[in-house]
Amino acid sequence: MVRRFDGGTPAWVCVGTLLSLYFNSITVRGAALKQEAALESGATVLNHSMSLVQRMENLLVMGNGSDVVLHVHTVNTDEVKVIQAHALVLSLQSDVFEELLLNRNNSTVVLTEKPECAAVFDKFVRYLYCGDISVRLEQAIPLHKLASKYHVWGLQQGLTQYMTQHLSSDSPTGHAVGWYNYALQIGDAALRDSCLQYLAWNISSVLQSGEWGSITEDLLLSLLQRSDLILQSELELYEALETWISQNQPVSLTVESALRAIRYGMIPPHHLFRLQKQSLLMFKYYESIRDLLYLAFQFHSTSPIQLAKYFDVNCSIFTPRNYLSSSWGSSWVINNPTRDDRSFSFQTQLGPSSHDSSKRVTWNALFSPRWIPLSARSTYTEVGVLQPTRTEGGRPRVIVTPATSSPDFAGVTFQKTVIVMARQQGKVVVRHIYNFHQSTEEAGDFLVDADLQRRSSEYLIDSSLYLHIVIKPLYHTLLVARK
Repeated sequence: MVRRFDGGTPAWVCVGTLLSLYFNSITVRGAALKQEAALESGATVLNHSMSLVQRMENLLVMGNGSDVVLHVHTVNTDEVKVIQAHALVLSLQSDVFEELLLNRNNSTVVLTEKPECAAVFDKFVRYLYCGDISVRLEQAIPLHKLASKYHVWGLQQGLTQYMTQHLSSDSPTGHAVGWYNYALQIGDAALRDSCLQYLAWNISSVLQSGEWGSITEDLLLSLLQRSDLILQSELELYEALETWISQNQPVSLTVESALRAIRYGMIPPHHLFRLQKQSLLMFKYYESIRDLLYLAFQFHSTSPIQLAKYFDVNCSIFTPRNYLSSSWGSSWVINNPTRDDRSFSFQTQLGPSSHDSSKRVTWNALFSPRWIPLSARSTYTEVGVLQPTRTEGGRPRVIVTPATSSPDFAGVTFQKTVIVMARQQGKVVVRHIYNFHQSTEEAGDFLVDADLQRRSSEYLIDSSLYLHIVIKPLYHTLLVARK
């Protein structure tokens, strides 16, 4: 007796139809594998793979030859989606589906999904047939969950890449924090690190968004420990922390840990005095951070070189983050960055200590679009003449040096940081940061993938390169006083 599904169609007809499609796809794949050889021999390759995809989509939509019915139940509701499908296609795309279909007793397979996953299940099944999918921001996590659950690894990887590339996209409540929490939950290290880096490099915009209040305690403490946060000042971070604590009302231990992660030495003393007078949070937890405030005021009252004789200055309270205020650096817009060298000068405060508040350092910055790396440079030509250092084959480089030397530099090294901005999804965000002592050649990978010759380069904004140079004084302990 012939088994029949879907209105009386014989099962062997269903299988035969699918096998025909399957072998057609093999033929198309075989043609693709032979493409190089065909092109070398001068032959013409005919590619009809798109028509095959269209047939597969029509097969799903019309339900022709269906030999399995998916009943997708939504958790805690009576809603059920019914999808006419084909066992061969599902099995080829997912080993989870293959096992489910092998163990079924009839043509119906019952699945149970959470509401957000059930809502996009038909979109997910269409991907199994057609290999493409349209994704909106709010659909990324549900689709990623389905791809992970049913072992559709290509889709899972594609969604991870999509989320990484759309962290800056606008949404009413934000999504970078939610995606970070999801990546942490499922153990996706690549997505987790991308989200964390985006949040750190664009923390100023995050502080002003609705996402800031939704940050978990663990994520908050993780961000506060980082020296690569890019923001206007440490005071901006303290005030944002006040807001977060007011909204979330965490336990005292979390508040104390967060307050101790603030770098009070980077806040000018007149602001510290104001916080002691006006901040209810600081008043309530003053005893928990009194030692840090005392150390910060000592730092501001004497020269760093004197402080370094008695205190360990290689700790976070004396380590600047990437501050964008004019005391710490300058923005630099380079028009036509593929042409000749560009240079400019700017001034910064000698250090964050108020002892140095009146002292300024003038810096000279040079941008060279085609500098030959030392590793690829020959010192002398055959006739003993020094080889030119710039050619069309070089790559970009920034050099930052002080205009003059000073005894005040003793015990201090200056780390330079170049922040590269880019426009993503219509928003200007930080694309990359590079740390170096004198030249970005020390970093080794400065703008190595930028392709500045291409006007559509993601590193360019209106054909210009947007940089911000930050000067970070780092102090060194000179000697340890006897106790």
